Amino acid sequence: MVTLKQQFEGIGEVRGITFTKVDQTEKGFIYHRSDGYFEVFRRKVNHRFNTISYPKSKSFGSWAWCCRSLEKAREYLARFFFRHF
Repeated sequence: MVTLKQQFEGIGEVRGITFTKVDQTEKGFIYHRSDGYFEVFRRKVNHRFNTISYPKSKSFGSWAWCCRSLEKAREYLARFFFRHF
């Protein structure tokens, strides 16, 4: 399975932003954005391409969230163990 990169450059609407993986569990990921925000999202496997999916903008509020602090992002990540989305 192809996993998510440790660091990558955004494309499209997030062009110019660098994303760096901060934390990862079996249920989800946290990435720090170079603009100061954190993105946290559930681990979703794309079985067709045998990869883990990174959320698109329409995924936010459903299975991904953008936070201003690492503490808040970790709260969301911890919730993934107790809820199904």
